[in-house]
Amino acid sequence: MTSLDVLLKEIDEKKAKIDAARPLPKIVLDKLHEYLDVEWTYNSNAIEGNSMTLQETMLILKEGLTISGKSMREHLEVTNHKNAIDYLDELFDKVEPITQRDVLRIHGLILEGINNHYAGKLRDLEVRISGSRHKCPGPDELPSLMSDFSQWLANNQERKTMHPVRFAAQAHFKLVDIHPFIDGNGRTSRLLMNLILVKYGYPIAIFECETEPRKNYYNALERAHQGELEQFEILVAQYVTKAADIYISYIPKERRI
Repeated sequence: MTSLDVLLKEIDEKKAKIDAARPLPKIVLDKLHEYLDVEWTYNSNAIEGNSMTLQETMLILKEGLTISGKSMREHLEVTNHKNAIDYLDELFDKVEPITQRDVLRIHGLILEGINNHYAGKLRDLEVRISGSRHKCPGPDELPSLMSDFSQWLANNQERKTMHPVRFAAQAHFKLVDIHPFIDGNGRTSRLLMNLILVKYGYPIAIFECETEPRKNYYNALERAHQGELEQFEILVAQYVTKAADIYISYIPKERRI
């Protein structure tokens, strides 16, 4: 077994423990989701340079506070990300495949009030990924690439036998590789990844924003751009494993197996 296979087996074993404890009491679920929403929002924004601390992110989301010395954009990035998570809640139980319209809506929520002109729209400009050798497709290529991506999400035959964690990781990478938006590609890709994970009954993956984990995240993506995708799949699997432990810690002791 490869290191990825070992991780996926561990994840499935932990998922079985979580599934056996369902349904969790509402008060437990609410506390778990509240914790994860703050962690997810903080880390995903901080990866992109938002300077809000974890505590400040929590105060904005729970108390609706304005943080002195922080920009309006940084506040909007926090509330917008939570709004996007809330939108995912509408899609989790949707039987139909994830569509391009869903992806555009997620992106629209991320940039709402920050850049309304490009919110939820494909870019019409050339872009480059800072610190990467990857050459992003030109704007004229995006409609076709996004159409192909949507078909892959819905119909990919390989996906039907692919482990959901690998599928989620590949969806994240493919969207970043296309880089269809003027801004917000990373956050949208991470939201899409977690939408897929939850639709398949798996815990979400929260990439950590500290210097070394952030470096590992970007290095794994860069290797994927060069055709070596397994390291990124392993990284996603590691974070799903970590999240599974958090889920299990919230299970009441009398329900644990």
